[in-house]
Amino acid sequence: MQGIIEILTAPQTIAYAVIVGVVFMGLQIMAAVMVYAERKVAALMQQRYGPYLVGPKGLLQPIADILKLFFKEELRPKAADAFLFTLAPIISVAAAYLAFAPVPFGAPTTFFGLLDEPIKLQVSDVNVAVLVIFAVASMGVYGIVLAGWASNSKYSLLGGLRSSAQMISYELAYGMSLATVVMMAGSMSLTEMVDQQSGYWFGFIPKWYIFLQPVAFFVFACAGVAETNRAPFDFPEAEQELVAGYHTEYSSMRFAMFFMAEYINMVTVSAVAVNLFLGGWHGPFVPATYGWIWFVIKLAFLLFVYLWLRWTLPRFRYDQLMSFGWKVLLPLATINLLVTAAGVLYFGL
Repeated sequence: MQGIIEILTAPQTIAYAVIVGVVFMGLQIMAAVMVYAERKVAALMQQRYGPYLVGPKGLLQPIADILKLFFKEELRPKAADAFLFTLAPIISVAAAYLAFAPVPFGAPTTFFGLLDEPIKLQVSDVNVAVLVIFAVASMGVYGIVLAGWASNSKYSLLGGLRSSAQMISYELAYGMSLATVVMMAGSMSLTEMVDQQSGYWFGFIPKWYIFLQPVAFFVFACAGVAETNRAPFDFPEAEQELVAGYHTEYSSMRFAMFFMAEYINMVTVSAVAVNLFLGGWHGPFVPATYGWIWFVIKLAFLLFVYLWLRWTLPRFRYDQLMSFGWKVLLPLATINLLVTAAGVLYFGL
């Protein structure tokens, strides 16, 4: 018993508990911030005001939305499968949180000398982080498919089926884009990948993989938008065709959980892209201890691009998505993978 108490009160254990708490709360806060940012960016691009009544500049609008959803009545279709209907949003949220666990967001730190040894700023450091993220993120589609099937609604079922077909269309290209970076880095650890992107070419060009793998970044970005069901690939929802798609029959906090999962997945995909292609927390003018500032800046930029795409591009037709996934992204990713493998094998890139 004494040994357990010593372990639980050790500075390292407390530091890891703080990191877990910061990540968990940070993802929830980011989801709320993204709801506000989405409305404001949409308003800016369409010359509207956006939220401006609840709180200064409408900053309290996300809190008002949460309270509204929290106090709304939970509704469920009479013929729906009660257990799976409730399980579906839980799977989506759980997969979204777990996918962020291996993602580092800063250089190892001693918390200003409070610790004897530096610890890594991530929930879990695994040497196959890329594989873990790819596997866990793919599980999120089960929540969407279950929601569509369990609702016993034709619109929800079509949304769920679209999600499963969409996943098959981009997952292969998505995995190949990750494989190219893994080959160049010689590791599946995100921390090691970020460390290999430190420094500069010719004294001023960052050694980021986006300059060596622009095709892989393009494929990853397109597949990432599709994975998070965001416009122009938001076919599982498709309000104009399917009312609200897979979550048509959901209300109150079950409905909110789906949207929370969507925004957390956006943060995760953007954070992985920062680590894989944009040098992670490395950047000029900031010491390594404060590298997380650069990470947040890069993350914010990619999240803005997400919103920019939604309010700029119209949704593709469903057959256009299938064609784009199988006839453009997959061949492009395959050729890039073969070229990268040849470069690594013969030129030691």
